[in-house]
Amino acid sequence: MAKKKATRKAAKKASTKKAAEAPARKARSSKLSSEDLKTITLIDRTASMVHKKVSGGTLPELKFPVRSLSNVKYDKKVGYFELGRGRKARALTFNTVKTFAQTLRLMSVSKEMVQNNDFATKREAYYVSKNWGACKFKEQPESDAVMDDIEALASLDGLSREQLRYYPEEHGGSLAGQLVVVDRDPETGEEVRIDCTAMGTGAYTIPHSVEHLKFETNAKFILAIETGGMFARLNNHKWWRDANCILVSMSGVPSRATRRFIRRLSDDQKLPVYCFVDCDPYGIANIYRTLKVGSGNAAHINRFFCVPQARFLGVTPQDIIDFNLQDATHELQKVDVKRAQDALKNDPFFKSHKPWQKALQQLLKMGVRAEQQALAKWGLNYVIEDYLPRKLKDKKSFLP
Repeated sequence: MAKKKATRKAAKKASTKKAAEAPARKARSSKLSSEDLKTITLIDRTASMVHKKVSGGTLPELKFPVRSLSNVKYDKKVGYFELGRGRKARALTFNTVKTFAQTLRLMSVSKEMVQNNDFATKREAYYVSKNWGACKFKEQPESDAVMDDIEALASLDGLSREQLRYYPEEHGGSLAGQLVVVDRDPETGEEVRIDCTAMGTGAYTIPHSVEHLKFETNAKFILAIETGGMFARLNNHKWWRDANCILVSMSGVPSRATRRFIRRLSDDQKLPVYCFVDCDPYGIANIYRTLKVGSGNAAHINRFFCVPQARFLGVTPQDIIDFNLQDATHELQKVDVKRAQDALKNDPFFKSHKPWQKALQQLLKMGVRAEQQALAKWGLNYVIEDYLPRKLKDKKSFLP
């Protein structure tokens, strides 16, 4: 009986201690950052403006940046596509009242998430609206479009969708190499150190939000790789150890989290970024261009997510000749030719760099494309033993 009493007493004491610790944990995890305060201020200011206009008998309007290649400018000194002055206004009318309400509701949810240290994926944001009655979204593309407008509006205050606490469904890329990522426990706020050289046969996955991360490294550079297969080969052979570098798998066009991670890591540790992608118009004009300078549709956030310091290691059109890969190529398709011609004619980035104009014209003249894996013509590990070492000895040949 005495033993049972003592057990209950100990359990009560432990419960009391846990309850006392809980507010402290909550207080640490819900502390608002300067970016959080900016987000709340933006939302409050927008809501107050709409309320004031409606109360005064006038129709409010929201102005959003025009997101297209026609509304961007490119300056080599800046290094990325900058948003132009084009704006589109959405006035409150009979036809726009629903979109207005949806915009304000999503902003309200954003404020609650910031205050509660929570987040929602784009898919969850769509389903949250299902209890909004006539204001609900019918399909996700509808909610995505409104969210894009809100982000464009927030970008004018230096904020991105991640600060609004709306995260994309996709995670960041994979990473391996000479790096310690200092993360934090979301419940306690305690530091969590992740050694990216000790991931076994796997790799570190970049989280969807990277603003809070810290880095420790003695690496010499970052190698951003297009394909998962090439990343796996270099990681499996621990090439990052021999080259003293950090490998990042972009898995095609890099996600927002991947681009932001590379940008923050490069800026914080003063590391050069080299890109290793397929030699085709898509790898060059979509994957590489998006990483380096951003895109027209995302011009409002390019300054956060692009990596202006990135340079193109390969595979280049000249590599096809220098490494004798002519019989390991594929014919350019009509879509490839059109993409290359559009880049030469309409893309401010390629129009500003003569080396790229020459390279794309060379690719069109050759009429072929080459994948990273074409290097396996000379052996599965030729890329490790010959190609990359040779390329890294001649960094001046890297395309801008």
